[in-house]
Amino acid sequence: MSTKALMALAIVLILPVGSYLLVKQFGDNAVSMPKRFYADTVMQKVERGKIVTDTVWHQVRNIALTNQLGRKVSLHDIKNKVIVVDFFFTHCPSICPAMTKNMKRLQSMMTSTDPRKVIDTSIAHLLSITIDPKRDSVSVLKAYADKNGVNHDRWWFLTGDQQEIYNFGIQEMKLGIIDGNGIDTLFDHSPRFVLLDKDYTVRGYYNGLDSADVLKLSQDMVFLSLEKDRKKPSAVFSQMKSLWPLFLIIAIAVIFFLILGMRNSKKYKV
Repeated sequence: MSTKALMALAIVLILPVGSYLLVKQFGDNAVSMPKRFYADTVMQKVERGKIVTDTVWHQVRNIALTNQLGRKVSLHDIKNKVIVVDFFFTHCPSICPAMTKNMKRLQSMMTSTDPRKVIDTSIAHLLSITIDPKRDSVSVLKAYADKNGVNHDRWWFLTGDQQEIYNFGIQEMKLGIIDGNGIDTLFDHSPRFVLLDKDYTVRGYYNGLDSADVLKLSQDMVFLSLEKDRKKPSAVFSQMKSLWPLFLIIAIAVIFFLILGMRNSKKYKV
C-alpha cells in the first residue's frame, strides 16, 4: 500500500475518534460553571480502585407565598429554570430602588424571540421577596411592579408570613435580615442577588448594586441553563456513539476504493 493510501486511511480512522475527544475535552472544560454552595453530606467511596467523593448539595426548601397578581405560588412551582432571588421592601429609602433597577436589567435581557438578548425566558425566573409584608400587600406590590415595568410572568414580587420569609432568607438563602418594626430606616437586608439552579441549589451570590456583578450574574444564568444533569449521559456523546456504524461503513468504503485503485494502478502498469 502506498504512503498516500496509508495517510488517507489513517485520516479516515483517526478523524471520528479525534472529533469525539475534542468535543469531550472542550465540552467538559470550556466553561467554568458557578460553584455549588452548602453541602448536606459528603461521602467517599472506592470506584475502580480510586477514592471518589460524592457530595449531596443542599436543596433550598420550598416556600409558599402570594405574588403581585394575588396568586398563591411556591418556589418549587418553578420547574427546570434558573432562579434569581432578592429581598426588598417597597418603602425602602436606600438600596432597594437600585436593586430593583438591576433586576429590571436582568428582565430586559430575557426574551424568547430576540436573538440580541442574553437570556431565554424559558430558562430563567426572577423573585423579589418583601421583608415588610405588613405594609407590602398584594395591591402595593402590584403598583410597585407596574411602576417599574415588570413582566408579571417572568418576575414575581412576593409577600406572605413575615416570620416564614425571614427564616427563609436567613436559614436557606444565608442572608442577613433585620426587622425595622415599620421604620424604614431601621430595616436592614443584604443587597445580594442569589442564583439558584434547576435543583434549587445555591450557585452564587452577586452584589445587586454593582452593574458589573449583575452582568456576571446574567452570564452565569446562561451557563447554568446549559448545564447537563451529571447523572445523564451527554446528548452529544450519545449521538456520536450511535454514529459508529456510519464511521465503520465510511472506513470500509475508503479501504475498498483504495485497494481497487491500487489494483487498477498495477493493471495499467502491466
